[in-house]
Amino acid sequence: MTAHPTANHPAGHPGVTAPDGVPGVPAVPDGSGGPPANRASGRHRAGPVPPDSGLRPPGGGGGLRATVRHKYLLRLLVRRELRARYKGSLLGLGWSYVRPGVHFSVYFFVVGVFLGMDRAIEDFPIYLFSGMVLIHLFTETIHSTTRSVTGNAALIRKVFLPRELFPSASVLVSLVHFVPGMLILLSGAIVAGWRPTIGGLAAAVLGFAIILTLGLGLGLLCAAINVFFRDLEQVVDISMLVITWSVPMIYPWTHVQTHAPAWALDVYLSNPLVSAVSLFQKAFWLPGTRGDFALPPDLYLHAGISLAFSLLVFLAGRTAFARMQTRFAQEL
Repeated sequence: MTAHPTANHPAGHPGVTAPDGVPGVPAVPDGSGGPPANRASGRHRAGPVPPDSGLRPPGGGGGLRATVRHKYLLRLLVRRELRARYKGSLLGLGWSYVRPGVHFSVYFFVVGVFLGMDRAIEDFPIYLFSGMVLIHLFTETIHSTTRSVTGNAALIRKVFLPRELFPSASVLVSLVHFVPGMLILLSGAIVAGWRPTIGGLAAAVLGFAIILTLGLGLGLLCAAINVFFRDLEQVVDISMLVITWSVPMIYPWTHVQTHAPAWALDVYLSNPLVSAVSLFQKAFWLPGTRGDFALPPDLYLHAGISLAFSLLVFLAGRTAFARMQTRFAQEL
């Protein structure tokens, strides 16, 4: 007599699933404790997939810290912007020396020689260029970061990258152009008798920090707003003309004190750019002079307030950029 294949394994045994089409083979437990799995399909029923807490909406994470984690991409964007700017150029980065030299020559001969400012201010070329190199860094930073997102619209639509990489790359390009101007300033200051001091170098670092922090904060804010309102580019271009004449670079601050009311002087001295330029002049121009020129009163107090204000602008710009960047790809 032949034994029935299921004699030792009664049908309906809980938690047991018999292999399909293999008589006499012991059933395989399915571990569920429930009814046997579907014999026709031979597959276990999948349970619900737990949500992944690490998922983030596109463009919703990273922040400026992402630029540090993506240093390789940042370098690529900097090289890409430099190559695009000087594509087909014979001088290449040499234009970074020519451009500030031409600007300096125009202001020196028009304001210094023709209008007599060279006779009113000792070592006027150093006075002029110590402010010009810093203001040029600020204006180029604002100008390039405002267009940094819209200028890379095709890349943003196709590939997800931390959006902060684009304004950060523009700031680094501005710093690349800042270096030649600083070399020219140092060379001229040394010829005029400048010698470095701890106090002067500290003033230069403080002025540079104000410019860089304020420029990056305003750049992030303008880059985000410019995606939605393209007229901002024209507003920024016009403001560049105003900025040049709003600091004691072409004229001494005492002209404002002499020709403007007291409240206008207070507003003028509260400008962070005025504090930054005055600190740079204290660092690189004043040591080479007789020292009888009076810098703006309470310079370091105004500089500290300016740095705090610049930090607030930076935080506001970073927050606005982080909130608006989720709609960049849709708007572009």
